[in-house]
Amino acid sequence: MAHAKNHDYHILEPSTHPVFGALAGFVMLVGAVVWMTGGMPILGLLGLDITLPGGPWMFLIGLIGVLYVMFAWWADVVAESQIGDHTPVVQIGLRYGVILFIMSEVMFFAAWFWTFFKHAMYPMGPESPAVDGVWPPVGIETFDPWHLPLINTLILLLSGCAATWAHHALAHENNRKDMKHGLIIAVLLGLLFTYFQAYEYSHAAFGFAGNIYGASFFMATGFHGFHVVIGTIFLLVCLIRLMKGHFTQEKHIGFEAAAWYWHFVDVVWLFLFAAIYIWGQ
Repeated sequence: MAHAKNHDYHILEPSTHPVFGALAGFVMLVGAVVWMTGGMPILGLLGLDITLPGGPWMFLIGLIGVLYVMFAWWADVVAESQIGDHTPVVQIGLRYGVILFIMSEVMFFAAWFWTFFKHAMYPMGPESPAVDGVWPPVGIETFDPWHLPLINTLILLLSGCAATWAHHALAHENNRKDMKHGLIIAVLLGLLFTYFQAYEYSHAAFGFAGNIYGASFFMATGFHGFHVVIGTIFLLVCLIRLMKGHFTQEKHIGFEAAAWYWHFVDVVWLFLFAAIYIWGQ
């Protein structure tokens, strides 16, 4: 009785996930640098001149470690939810955490919009940087925004509608069947968007290297595509959890977070479509 819980907060048990996640992330970072540079010299280590060999292996080992920690940590969070640790007070904290995460993602994409607009309004020319430059650079053939990019925009918006249908079915109607159908449609449309994005990249008339337009274009749209992949996996996990009997009308914070994230991906794409494909043309 002395240790009985008399509050609504969730006191976490000691966990090794943070330290292993940090170590795996460090290994992945060093591996990426070694991979891109072909080897990293380490001077003064025990009086020896050692060079870490190049290659992707260290990066892949770190990546596997990061993915394992992500899986194990979120599996623990799901288990905590199922045993009732996610009280209404804890759910408020989880929602705040998701909102702060999405806000950090907004600032992440703000950097790519910033660099695109900066170089578009002040293109670097050979003589006078602010006057003689043109945008897009000479020789760059941009995509027609009203063909495949427009189709991809409609696909992603429809996927967002399907996710909203799934959320409404659970939260307002307690209709798990419609929620399942909505999630299936959202996941399939997310996969279709990713396929069309890869198809578009394969037919690009410009590359990533050698020009600032290509670098800005592929970094902005490429990171968005990465977020689409993550969001699709997020929704797929929610679908699997739904089929396992998880989520109730009163408590579905995991699916709510997935829906918020998916709508964020939708909104970012609308800005990318308007700024890079239409205005940047």
